[in-house]
Parts: sequence; structure tokens; C-alpha cells
Amino acid sequence: MRCVAVSAERSSLAVRCGGFLLNLAQPQLMGIVNVTPDSFSDGGQYVSASAAIDHGLALAAAGADILDVGGESTRPGAPPVSLGEELQRVIPVVEALARESGLPISIDTRHVPVMRAAVAAGATLINDIQALQAPGAVEFCRDSQVGICLMHMQGQPATMQQAPHYPRGVVEEVRDFLVGRAQQLERAGIERERLILDPGFGFGKTRAHNLALLRGLGALVETGYPLLVGLSRKSMTVPSGSGVPPHERLGASLAGACWAVHAGAHFVRTHDVTATRQALAFWRDVTTMEDA
Repeated sequence: MRCVAVSAERSSLAVRCGGFLLNLAQPQLMGIVNVTPDSFSDGGQYVSASAAIDHGLALAAAGADILDVGGESTRPGAPPVSLGEELQRVIPVVEALARESGLPISIDTRHVPVMRAAVAAGATLINDIQALQAPGAVEFCRDSQVGICLMHMQGQPATMQQAPHYPRGVVEEVRDFLVGRAQQLERAGIERERLILDPGFGFGKTRAHNLALLRGLGALVETGYPLLVGLSRKSMTVPSGSGVPPHERLGASLAGACWAVHAGAHFVRTHDVTATRQALAFWRDVTTMEDA
């Protein structure tokens, strides 16, 4: 019965990102384009603009629904990147992918000058790990008509894994923060149909917190806001201390993606578009096709 209920919930939701209206009747895949030398999984692979553009176009050809471009690693312990460096990394990539892919382009940034430049270059979705808490971020997004993904993070990337704690429980605290933040933005004049919530797996959370949050996704789905889940290749997908490198975590990442969509998630952020699309298509057939 849960599969039927989730299907009904999906069919009524859509997200507006600039000139795009994303129908959420089916899960949307957000392909990751990291233009960084130090991201935890693929840092350095696509650090040149040309390599990142080619990678983004390959993800689009593989079936991505959105391309998410980032120029600052936010892995645990990551140092900040200068504004000039972040702009130099992402703007040529955003501009080319917006022109050539035909897809909505998301900019993964917490810095308002990067948001401004990326939107001018063609981005239509702001994916912000700080949930628009930088001065001027709310006003810019309100006036630009972009879609907005609000993420939960306890602390800052450089220190967020130093004893994270949730006295009221991780599911309740994450839900309350995200819903409260979304409601603040609505009161500021940002339409609800432009908002997406992201519980922020791995951002100021232990593995136990992450697993509890994954099990409790239904509480976030029940808020009525579209939900994005990003588990791809993260350390939470394998036992602590296992030593499994990020590029060998595909199987666990696919299991997490299927679980998240089963729970009602609307967006899956992934490095591996082809495999994720195939896994979700099979999951959909198993859960929806009638017996022969």
C-alpha cells in the first residue's frame, strides 16, 4: 500500500526552476559535476572546464534530469575555496552545459556572488548546503525565480564531523530545521513550488545518524515538500572502518537510492546516472507491474 500512496503523492508535485517545470511523477536524477581537485569521490577527474563539460554532457546523455555543478568541495574537513577560484571553476561549465545540454543546471554553492554569476550564465536551481543563510541569499533567490534546494548541515564542513549530536533525535531536528527554513522563505516571498528539501546525509552526522535519517525519510516526505537525497558513494553506505574506497561503493549507493525512492524521495543526486536509472527502473517494475 505504501507504493500506491507514494505514487499518488508524486503525481501531484512539481518544482519550478526558472523556465523549467519539473514533473515529479517519476524520480528525478541529479547528475554530479564536480569541478574540484579535492572532492571526496571524483576530485581532480574533471577539474578542467573542458573535462567537466564533457562529463556533464555524458551524464545528460545517460539520462540525467538535472546537472549539479560545484566548485567547492564540502567533504568533511574540507578547507574553504576563494571566491575567485570558485567562480573560475564553475562559470564556464555552467554556461556551456546550460547552452548545450537542454537540462536545468543547478549550481552547488553557498556564496551569493557565485549564485549571481551562475544564474547569469544559465543556472536555474540553487543547491545550497547552508539553506540560503548567507546575507543577501534569500533576496537574490526571491527575485531571480530560480528553484532552491535547502540542505541541513550541523556546523561547517571543516568541523562538522567533530562530535555531531541531536538531543531530540536526528529525524525530528532535521525535519524541524528544514520545514522552519522553508516557511521562513515563503514568508519572505519565495513560492513554495520553487523549494526542495535535502536532509544532508553526511553533513554533521555520524553513520548512525545517517542510517536513522534514511529510515525516517517518511517524516520528511510527509511535510509535503519535494525531497532530494544525496547518498552517492558516501562513507555512510559502507561499514565504518571498512576501507572501501568511494569508487567501490556503487552497490550500496544503489541500494540507498532505491530505499529513498521507495520512502518517497523525489530527487536522487548521483555520480552514477546510468546505474542509478537502471536500478530505479527495475525497482519501479517490481513494485508497480501487475502479476502475469
